[in-house]
Amino acid sequence: MTSAEHSPLTRKLSAFVALSEAELAVLERLHQRRRTFAAGRDMVHQGQSDQAAYILSSGWVCSYKIQPDGTRQIVDFQVPGDFLGLRSVLLRTSDHSFEPIVTIEAAEVLKSDLLAAFAQTPRLATAILWAASRDEAMVVEHLVGIGRRDADARMAHFLLELGSRLALVGIGSKDGYDCPLTQYHLADALGLSAIHVNRVLRQLREGGVVTFRDGHVTIHDHDRLVDLAEFDPAYLDQTGPLLK
Repeated sequence: MTSAEHSPLTRKLSAFVALSEAELAVLERLHQRRRTFAAGRDMVHQGQSDQAAYILSSGWVCSYKIQPDGTRQIVDFQVPGDFLGLRSVLLRTSDHSFEPIVTIEAAEVLKSDLLAAFAQTPRLATAILWAASRDEAMVVEHLVGIGRRDADARMAHFLLELGSRLALVGIGSKDGYDCPLTQYHLADALGLSAIHVNRVLRQLREGGVVTFRDGHVTIHDHDRLVDLAEFDPAYLDQTGPLLK
């Protein structure tokens, strides 16, 4: 039994494909170059070329872009089981930066190893393409959130999506999850001010819907949170393997 068999990435990809022993062996090889990165220091920076991809094993990362005026827009948060920088490997240059929010552990994946894995195991390549497509679907939802949802619905949708993503890799549930994000992270991701984020979280807490305190999200009324966000999880595609 390989360590990759129990990795967050394996749990995530298993939502799309039932992985064979050969495919698990390839994933094990992709996990060989294990590295630790400190919080607050970019592991990939915007405009960087010749960059490896990373498989996040533990910890949280934010991907972001810096605007000419110095403001930051967080594009997404990466959680265990996510690939970091996959697009920058294939497109040669990273169009955004990755910053660990806490100390993280990640496996470095060179472009040559990734392409060899794709050639050797087409089903695994298809599963990684599924994961990348799912990430793109989440970015679309984030764009809709910033452009069309009010602040309460935006926050509710974000918290539900995070919970679903974490549940997929076994570190979250409908009742809640650990979350190291600050109100400033939420502000930069949701297009709100930190003061507005604080106000929205207080309203959700006082309404008995959800509490975000001391690094933990507690969902008191999941159904009400779903109604507030008008949350349809179909875009996350977590209903079970399509490839047997």
